[in-house]
Amino acid sequence: MTNKLSDVERIKTESRYLRGRLIDSLADDITGAIHPDDTQVIKFHGSYQQDDRDIRAERQEQKLEPLYSFMLRVRMPGGVATPTQWLAMDELARTYGNNTLKLTTRQAFQLHGVLKRNLKSTIQKMNSVALDTIAACGDINRNILCSATPEQSMVWQRVYEDVKAVAELLLPKTRAYHEIWLDGEKVEGSESEPIYGATYLPRKFKTAFVVPPVNDVDVFAHDMGFIAVVENGELLGYNVTVGGGLGSTHGDKTTYPRLASTLGFITPDKVLAVAEHIVTVQRDWGNRETRKWARLKYTIDRVGIDAFKAEVEKRANVVFAPTREFSFDTNTDRFGWTEGVNGTHHLTLRIEGGRVIDRPGELWLTGLREIAKVHRGDFRLTANQNLVIANVPSTQRAAIDALVLRYGLNAYATFSELRQRAIACVALPTCSLAFAEAERYLPEFSQKIEALLQKNGLLHLPLHLRITGCPNGCGRPWLSEIGLIGKAPGKYNLYLGGDQAGTRFNVLYKETLDEQQILTELDGLIARFARERKPQESFGDWVARNEIVTVAA
Repeated sequence: MTNKLSDVERIKTESRYLRGRLIDSLADDITGAIHPDDTQVIKFHGSYQQDDRDIRAERQEQKLEPLYSFMLRVRMPGGVATPTQWLAMDELARTYGNNTLKLTTRQAFQLHGVLKRNLKSTIQKMNSVALDTIAACGDINRNILCSATPEQSMVWQRVYEDVKAVAELLLPKTRAYHEIWLDGEKVEGSESEPIYGATYLPRKFKTAFVVPPVNDVDVFAHDMGFIAVVENGELLGYNVTVGGGLGSTHGDKTTYPRLASTLGFITPDKVLAVAEHIVTVQRDWGNRETRKWARLKYTIDRVGIDAFKAEVEKRANVVFAPTREFSFDTNTDRFGWTEGVNGTHHLTLRIEGGRVIDRPGELWLTGLREIAKVHRGDFRLTANQNLVIANVPSTQRAAIDALVLRYGLNAYATFSELRQRAIACVALPTCSLAFAEAERYLPEFSQKIEALLQKNGLLHLPLHLRITGCPNGCGRPWLSEIGLIGKAPGKYNLYLGGDQAGTRFNVLYKETLDEQQILTELDGLIARFARERKPQESFGDWVARNEIVTVAA
């Protein structure tokens, strides 16, 4: 330990509660970029500065700066949006974005391609329909996930209320966002952040609520998780988990993914106190010198789970009861119609890669705009990049079905189980961290794996595939049966052996493979699996049982 804070800590300290130089940066019309320090500050406002990497070299040859633009991520607890909000986001995508909406693995909308001069107008339009981007990125509690499972609507509604309460509690209290983007009155005098302090958290912080038996949020991948304990249709409380996280650095064994540990059970009235003080312990105990070791998972591994639990109990004035029994059977979404309560119905649509876009024969952006114009319920974005058209009255189902058919939103019905489940992060061309393709590569690669499955009579097989362009984990690749993690252009590390419930990590099988090498490896393994599998055995379980890789117990 050097006792020298990271440069990002300096930027936060000097930011005056997240103001930085953003006002001046936005006013500078000489460049499409903002001041380097402000690229960190603006993350707390829900935005990343990006450029189009497909044309970066071309512009450099022309002596032009990169084609800078900004990604905006909406804070939307539980991924719930009204039809009015959907229509506003659709309009912004077509007016200021790149004519697409991205549905993220954090149940949020992302707009890509927003130019600096349009940032303020975009955020103000969001605000007009009660949406914001506050704390969607940065060293802070980010958008909170909630199970989108429609089958348990009454319990879901009760859990969703807790999601919203924790999201509100953990919002930063600075008025910087309102001053900069919404022309709010400037604060005179001092400010304070009672939970975060002046320098916020050491690193990003992610939270999820889940309702078993569906682990559609991959709760063990999160810094903080709440697993609902339900009995006779009533919410008794939550098992609380801490210390999950997926990001790592290639070649650095001091960085690693970690499954969350369970602290124990609490009743619903303790949720706010426990959430607040899990955050404050990480605020005070987390590593502020080296960012790659700053997530909560490293804090817990450094101090020990018992010491961490004792400190949370002390600060929150609670005692965790023994963990209540629970189980998960899947971490995927179920597509098509399901019946809810009070005569309502829910339609889950597959949105491949989470990209809502108009393509020939699949006018998804247009189709969902038309659905939003007539829909009387709400929309739920899932953590698997899909969409639930929720709370549809029986009398409206036929109209929704007709629009789904007209605009090709039912394309998923022809997809294999593998293609329905697969996840990919954005990666190239906009993500500055990506080494390789992910979202753009997903349909093509999925079809090649489908061919291997079909050759072995397994096309019907539920199989989890996830692809990310780098090891930061946005697509949760370690919680899949087959994971590809970008290493270089066209090259991936191949991971195998995860389960289908999001409770077991996969393990590195081989490094730096190109597509043909990956397909050759999988061809042989899938052929063996077809011959040797037990009845109903999944590919990941077969890999683990046969010690193709050594997975944790």
